[in-house]
Amino acid sequence: MRNGLAAILLLPVWVGAAPVVVLTASGPITPASADFIERGMQHGAVEGTPLVVLQLDTPGGLDTSMRQIIRAILASPVPVAVFVAPSGARAASAGTYILYASHIAAMAPGTNLGAATPIQIGGPPEFEPEPETKPKSAPRPTETPSDESGKKLSKDEKGSAKSASSRKAIHDAAAYIRALAQMRDRNAEWAELAVKEAVSLSAVDALKLKVIDYVATDVADLLKQVHGRQVTILGEKIILDTAFAEVRIVEPDWRTRLLAIITDPSVAYVLMLIGIYGLFFEFSNPGFVFPGVAGGICLLIAMYAFQLLPVSYAGLALILLGISFMVAEAFLPSFGTLGIGGVVAFVVGSLMLIDSDMPGYGIPWPLIASVALVSVLFLVLVVGMALKARHHPIVSGREELIGAEGEILEDIVDEGMIRVHGELWSARSAQHLFRGQKVRVVGMEGLVLIVTSTEK
Repeated sequence: MRNGLAAILLLPVWVGAAPVVVLTASGPITPASADFIERGMQHGAVEGTPLVVLQLDTPGGLDTSMRQIIRAILASPVPVAVFVAPSGARAASAGTYILYASHIAAMAPGTNLGAATPIQIGGPPEFEPEPETKPKSAPRPTETPSDESGKKLSKDEKGSAKSASSRKAIHDAAAYIRALAQMRDRNAEWAELAVKEAVSLSAVDALKLKVIDYVATDVADLLKQVHGRQVTILGEKIILDTAFAEVRIVEPDWRTRLLAIITDPSVAYVLMLIGIYGLFFEFSNPGFVFPGVAGGICLLIAMYAFQLLPVSYAGLALILLGISFMVAEAFLPSFGTLGIGGVVAFVVGSLMLIDSDMPGYGIPWPLIASVALVSVLFLVLVVGMALKARHHPIVSGREELIGAEGEILEDIVDEGMIRVHGELWSARSAQHLFRGQKVRVVGMEGLVLIVTSTEK
């Protein structure tokens, strides 16, 4: 009896009842998609779902967001299946790492994965992958120290040699994906090739090379194939019961869509500039209210987006310095020195702002050029108006009163009242002036005008 009970306790746990959660993620891996996937897995765990299916179609993404998703998968209390679908989809770059981290890896026919080499943003790769000379069905061994030696690299020195930073990034990425492959008992050799040589695989080839576990036409087909499969979750063995499981598809909600918009580098960049210029106008013209309110809101949203994005603080500091110089030019004309320096700092800071290895995830050149051009035109307009204002006659204050004409309101023997520009002033004159007589202001002592008759 005791032995029978012990045998029962050693049997794997069968999981069922709750619906299978399918999270759809298409497009680049960004902070918004990472937040959506992480929250979706947490919600599925609370509901007791037997399986979370991440239906993936991505060209790659940010390293920080990718690692956030992988950490969530590794710590998930429920199994996670990454399914590259539908047909025509791909799991390139960051998607390959996520697939390797999953408990179950599957692809639809007509899909591909791979090309997981880290790419430096803002230009072409600093090296060219070595040409693949062997078929993908026979992966090459990776224990070739000569491949990493100085001699091996020297034959590519004419234009494709790897820089030290690139080699570090590639070796780090290769070690990371190899660790994931060993954890999930998948093809570690091909995973390293995907990182070091940017190779790719179709769904059929990936299944042959044991990179993935299944090729399925859709989610329903995948659930039938994984039914009865044993997986290890946090040290506990679980057998999946998914043959007749209900499927609940979870699309990105409004929060995810909003995050996707504001964490777009171009949108965050524009919001930051609107915020800065809005606050500048409010401080320059207190009482307008709207520029200050709109600027404050936009600046706070931009700061939240930058907190999620890989921002270079040096680039942000250069942008703020450039704007400060351009604003200073409007108040302290320096014959263009501050203005030109501000534009240069602004453009360089804009190029450096997003620090990422994801191609196309920086701020596009046309946007930077457009904003810089508008800033230059604004600077020219402000400086031009300031120079014109210097040549305009003074229309208020003490200087404007000197030379102004007025009318005597009462006879003046020494001091009396006159009207100047519709205002009443005390006036003093060495002459005897009569009521209604026209006079001209020739001086001012405190608040008393010195006048003289205009009659000759």
